[in-house]
Amino acid sequence: MTSVLITGAASGIGAAIARRLAAPGMKLVLHTRKNVNGLEAVANEARAAGAEATTLIADLTDPTNAAKLVESAATSMGGLDWLVANAGFADARSFAELPDDGVHASITPIADSFFRMARSALPYLKASDRGRVVAISSFVAHRYAPAGDLFPASAAAKAALEALARGLAAELASAKVTVNIVAPGYTQKDKGAHAALSSERWTRILERIPLARLGKPEECAAATAYFLSDDAAYVTGQIIHVDGGLGL
Repeated sequence: MTSVLITGAASGIGAAIARRLAAPGMKLVLHTRKNVNGLEAVANEARAAGAEATTLIADLTDPTNAAKLVESAATSMGGLDWLVANAGFADARSFAELPDDGVHASITPIADSFFRMARSALPYLKASDRGRVVAISSFVAHRYAPAGDLFPASAAAKAALEALARGLAAELASAKVTVNIVAPGYTQKDKGAHAALSSERWTRILERIPLARLGKPEECAAATAYFLSDDAAYVTGQIIHVDGGLGL
């Protein structure tokens, strides 16, 4: 059995990752901050695909919850082989619009929570014979075009996440644990989900994407599944940009 914790799994990319991994022989612990109904629906899909699935609710804006989440997941599964850190949100406010604590409000649930989860997961990952970590970042940590949407708070949080992930990759290499990053571009939301941008801005965005469409959550899930697979056993500290050519 392979045990995996996926944060932010109630919708979007996190839910797509859960569906992609769900299969006999998989133990999934799925997390959300508050979307209980969405999370249970994803868990039921995973169970129907033959996986074991449990759910955990935790607000990662509370810095004490990240370690608790890992310990609860590891306890329920009897260990932890894979950690997929996907939880987060987009903050489209400009520098002028952000309050004094605006950047920190993004860094806490994205970068800080990853640090605390990874630190708590270290003994479990090292004990596993298939230890893997995947952090879900974003194009905003790489692209700063004046005509684009800059997301300064989100960019700072995701850039910090990537730096932590690559440092962790170096630290865990001797234990044969890999740590990699998936950086999505603009990606389709679930129907009815909150969008950080207006429909007019989405139209302008499509004009800037070389492949002329939004990404699909399933495409990010495929990249994540690759990093978790045996095929990627010799790949660590790397970033796959699933962005339709946005970073060209």
